[in-house]
Amino acid sequence: MHEEQSYVVEINPVNGVGLKGPIAAAASKSSMQRACAAALVANRECFIKNPGHSNDDKAALDIISRLGAIIEELPNGIQIRSNGVKPISKTINCGESGLSIRMFTPLVALSSEEISIEGSGSLQTRPMDFFDTILPLLGVSVKSNDGKLPLQIRGPLQPKSITVDGSLSSQFLTGLLLAYAASNATNVSISVTNLKSRPYIDLTLDVIRRFGLPSPQNKNYEEFYFAGEASNHTNKIEYTVEGDWSGAAFLLVAGAIAGPLIVTGLDVFSTQADKAILQALIDSGVGISIEASQIELRPKKMNAFHFNATDCPDLFPPLVALASYCEGKTIIEGVSRLAHKESNRGLTLQQEFGKMGIQIDLQDDLMIIHGGKVNGGEVHSHHDHRIAMACAIAALKASGETTISAADAVNKSYPDFFQHLQQMGVGLVIKTSVTQQT
Repeated sequence: MHEEQSYVVEINPVNGVGLKGPIAAAASKSSMQRACAAALVANRECFIKNPGHSNDDKAALDIISRLGAIIEELPNGIQIRSNGVKPISKTINCGESGLSIRMFTPLVALSSEEISIEGSGSLQTRPMDFFDTILPLLGVSVKSNDGKLPLQIRGPLQPKSITVDGSLSSQFLTGLLLAYAASNATNVSISVTNLKSRPYIDLTLDVIRRFGLPSPQNKNYEEFYFAGEASNHTNKIEYTVEGDWSGAAFLLVAGAIAGPLIVTGLDVFSTQADKAILQALIDSGVGISIEASQIELRPKKMNAFHFNATDCPDLFPPLVALASYCEGKTIIEGVSRLAHKESNRGLTLQQEFGKMGIQIDLQDDLMIIHGGKVNGGEVHSHHDHRIAMACAIAALKASGETTISAADAVNKSYPDFFQHLQQMGVGLVIKTSVTQQT
């Protein structure tokens, strides 16, 4: 038995003139983690500007250091030197990062040494049998715990033409694309069936190009062909981590509910999937002004909308917060993508928003949110960062105080979230709590 510290956040509704801004979006962990992986295998000095510092980002940096990268934190960014995957540890730990486990496992397999891949929290229960099926086809020895962590991996990976199922997660494909690029795969293809989250593959391909790695030909997202092109041998790579549309989606919804608010630091031409939040905001009827340097939100009467989140499932939580304040029944497609997140998000959103007076129905692949009066209440994050943030945003115009337990879950992706809310003028109190863990 040991004690674990977490914290509870109490949020008071925003009254008066609205939120204070402007507020800058945090660094994208999708961009940051891919940059760390590419820097590991780029075989040259890499400098990463605007690095993130979420728990997932820290996990990625720890992984590449254990795989041989030398990392130096400088005042204006992070410098990474690496000569490829040359492990200095027999174990890597991905924390609770689903992207890290799926992306780094094929990179670990580039080594001929046996490496144990571990994780914590919900990652220990997520299915990993994809690797049991695919990696042996590439000459890699894999041992798992009945399709779950820990994994024992021994390479070296030998690129061959294979077909993979893209319906589970694009993150598996991201890892394979990076591993093939790093191993100078020649005249081989990765064919993909039923690929989900195409924008995330666009981000991966962009990072591969930006770090000078051999880039595959993208044949309509159904085949990625490696011709065997040489790396682009520049001496040094500089990469700036984008602002995070996933985290900023909560800020934008906050502006729609309790603004006006100006959000800066986002690239409106980004390949990040969660940029699609803009379309949902427009469809809801909120006042919105989109410029290259900033996005301004102004509350107006909002109406229910229909949105397909199959390619951007991380938008479900902020979309539910938005829909709670829209008149009518909002329909969001893509519920099947939510089962293997930090929590089963379909059920978790239904349960926690139910405590705040919002009815959510789940019908096959559809989520139906009945907009109405949002009440304050006592909710729990289920140790899921996006559930904590969604409840916090919904609380901004609730009828009373909202208390969020295990709110420290936000550290996974957006550790400054509650501090940013305070900067925006939200009245909140953070209280430490201690729980007994066996």
